Amino acid sequence: MSNQNRQITLAAHPEGAPKETDFAMIETPVPRPKTGELLSRTIYLSLDPYMRGRMNRTLGYAKPTKLGEVMFGQTVAQVIESTIDSYKPGDFILNWNGWQDYAVSNGTGVRKLDPNGPPISTAVGVLGMPGLTAYVGLLDIGKPKAGETVVVSAASGAVGAIVGQIARLKGCRVVGIAGAREKCDYVTRELGFDACVSRLDDTFLTDLKTACPDGVDIYFENAGGKVFQGVLPLLNNYGRVPVCGRIANYNLSEPPTGPDLVPRLMGLVLTRRLTMRGFIVWDHSDREASFLDEVGSWIKNGELTYKEDIVDGLEHAIGAFQGLLHGKNFGKLLVRVSDDPTR
Repeated sequence: MSNQNRQITLAAHPEGAPKETDFAMIETPVPRPKTGELLSRTIYLSLDPYMRGRMNRTLGYAKPTKLGEVMFGQTVAQVIESTIDSYKPGDFILNWNGWQDYAVSNGTGVRKLDPNGPPISTAVGVLGMPGLTAYVGLLDIGKPKAGETVVVSAASGAVGAIVGQIARLKGCRVVGIAGAREKCDYVTRELGFDACVSRLDDTFLTDLKTACPDGVDIYFENAGGKVFQGVLPLLNNYGRVPVCGRIANYNLSEPPTGPDLVPRLMGLVLTRRLTMRGFIVWDHSDREASFLDEVGSWIKNGELTYKEDIVDGLEHAIGAFQGLLHGKNFGKLLVRVSDDPTR
């Protein structure tokens, strides 16, 4: 074990898209656990779009990261030392080490992982926060019925890919929206979506309308921007819109320019009796057991698949995160901070 702990901290609040100078990589001594604490080594760091909001000065649904603090993030780790009876050296855990090699925890928010079960990396992916987000957003808010049309933005991403597959398993027609053509091909060929259109094509609006001849009953919103504007007029009466994210707007430091679309939006909400509901996955922890049981069974039976985009080395986390905000990842984005002894 190294004596030094590499940490990536927030050096400046970004103005627009995060720059490399908004972060700092420093080295500090590896911390030592006190009574009632454990020390763990980070194996996988999950990179997720919500992290961009925590870099702002203003308070969102989560506490912002202060200048000089280690960047926040969920991790898969291995216990190195422990004075907590329920955790032993060598145990694999799901925890919140953030963007660093080692961290000390008092056990709050820590869950033990079974190295003989699904790959431990899935605890921050398909069987973790992104998977639970997809599960509760679609089933509890979208409430899909067989035969309905479900449109999913960011369809090849960590959340969108799971949303679409669950919708397919529930008997829906599923249309994905993605960026590169390669991603669209993956969504239809590997994930079983009925269609996928590229938001980058000049014919995006026409292609989307063609892919949804019966309109849209559920739109799972991950994107915002022109994608949301394109789906909105296609929503059917009593359509449902689970609002999970709006990645197109995360780097904006000022409100987008252009016409005020609120009157149009509210008019459609009224006349088509739409339901739009934002949600935060942490508010649905009571659904975790049923999620793990049902999604775990789908994976085991080969009914649901997933893709991981793994970047090696903590030193590459900044560039990987910048790419994530521009849609350059392909699947659930992880940083392998240290060797995974289970693989």
